[in-house]
Amino acid sequence: MIMHTDRAKILIEALPYIQRFNRATVVVKYGGHAMVDKELKEDFALDIILMKYVGMNPVVVHGGGPQIGDFLKRLSIKSEFVDGMRVTDKQTMDVVEMVLVGKVNKEIVTLINRNGGRAAGLSGKDGKLLTARKLKYLKNSGENQPPEIIDMGMVGEVVSVDTRILAGLIENDFIPIIAPVGAGEEGESYNINADWVAAHIASALQARKLILLTDTEGVLDKEKDLISTLKLGEVHRLITDGTIQGGMIPKVNCCTTALEAGVKKAHIIDGRQPHAMLLEILTKGGVGTEIIS
Repeated sequence: MIMHTDRAKILIEALPYIQRFNRATVVVKYGGHAMVDKELKEDFALDIILMKYVGMNPVVVHGGGPQIGDFLKRLSIKSEFVDGMRVTDKQTMDVVEMVLVGKVNKEIVTLINRNGGRAAGLSGKDGKLLTARKLKYLKNSGENQPPEIIDMGMVGEVVSVDTRILAGLIENDFIPIIAPVGAGEEGESYNINADWVAAHIASALQARKLILLTDTEGVLDKEKDLISTLKLGEVHRLITDGTIQGGMIPKVNCCTTALEAGVKKAHIIDGRQPHAMLLEILTKGGVGTEIIS
């Protein structure tokens, strides 16, 4: 049972962090289990609202892979994956855009607004936020073999970020909720990895923090213990020696890109843990891995 004095101590512990991050921009990539579990979705909305009310400027970039997969199944459209990325033909891209922009984005906006926040939903196509181009993907073919060029269809990568629409929303106390769909030079739609969208937006906004919500504790060492703080200069060595591997490599690379562009800190945290963001930002120990330059 938590005593009244314990509750007070929790609030006092948060005070210096609230002061430190007042008016700071925090870009959050929202995905994984936290997007599908009902209670975790509610926790996420409350966390974002609290961050806004204590003076931070949260900007949310969301994924939606499971929701896209469910909708494609209902339409009997088969999905093909290469290294975890969905090959996106024109028909699939129509579904991706419809689900991410028309369904998932608006559900997040509604949840935040219903709980007392002021969220505004948009995609990377709005206000020319994200200019994209077709991703040229090279798949490793093995030792002493040239990489295979894979046509991923309408999968894109970020070329540039125009933050004017975000600046306007933040200035008017809205919480931007961004679907990771960008536009090419001819207006064509591209499906872009949400982690990379978050990293590019954090870089363009010169955010104080980039936070990636995942379905893992964070970055683990070879004994599978959590690495609470990781220096940017150590990342390459840990990837080379196999400590960081698999799906964690692209997430760490996103963080590295953001830090090298001027973002102060990046965090990889477990979105399965209730109120993980608040614990990471507003407590001394945190709950995930922080990567610092």
